[in-house]
Amino acid sequence: MDYVYHMVPNKMIDDKLLSLNSLREKNEELYKEYAKKYNDHPDRVKLLERRVPKLDCFWNDVIFFLPIHPHHVYRALKSVGVNVKTNLLFYKISAKSLISNKNAVYWYRKENDKGPSREIDSEDIELIHMESFEELTHIPGDTQTYFEQEHKSGNKFGMFVYIPHILSLGEVSVENAETINWSKEMGEN
Repeated sequence: MDYVYHMVPNKMIDDKLLSLNSLREKNEELYKEYAKKYNDHPDRVKLLERRVPKLDCFWNDVIFFLPIHPHHVYRALKSVGVNVKTNLLFYKISAKSLISNKNAVYWYRKENDKGPSREIDSEDIELIHMESFEELTHIPGDTQTYFEQEHKSGNKFGMFVYIPHILSLGEVSVENAETINWSKEMGEN
């Protein structure tokens, strides 16, 4: 079975993951708390207005998932000397849990990255059926290089840069999801 992963939020409504815009409709205060992360850079705030081609929605209308076990990300960050939290938790969600939603892969590639203030090219979005989804087994080379360069420069940087993202339009239940710690080897809890 293949899985997608989502960082466990500090606060949730019920046992469902919601998009930022859905959260705003249900709990304005919680929305404001989670939307703050987009204010850390002048261009990031523009993500809230970014359209997602093929899904015909906004960036904050979808739920974002990693298509790779988060331990791979943890290990890649540690390998370049980044001091990372060891207690970061993720939901491990069966890909089949997303079947009733409209889903796409955002092929977040270095060669096509124009920054958060630019529109996403239609060619970077691929609609997918979760029945045929296959989990990634390694970090893209551009991600590893990015980690190395940014850490060496002393810059603050993103943990999921150049890793494809699964975008899911709809709610996702975590009632049956396993909670995993990213610092633990796969299969270990």
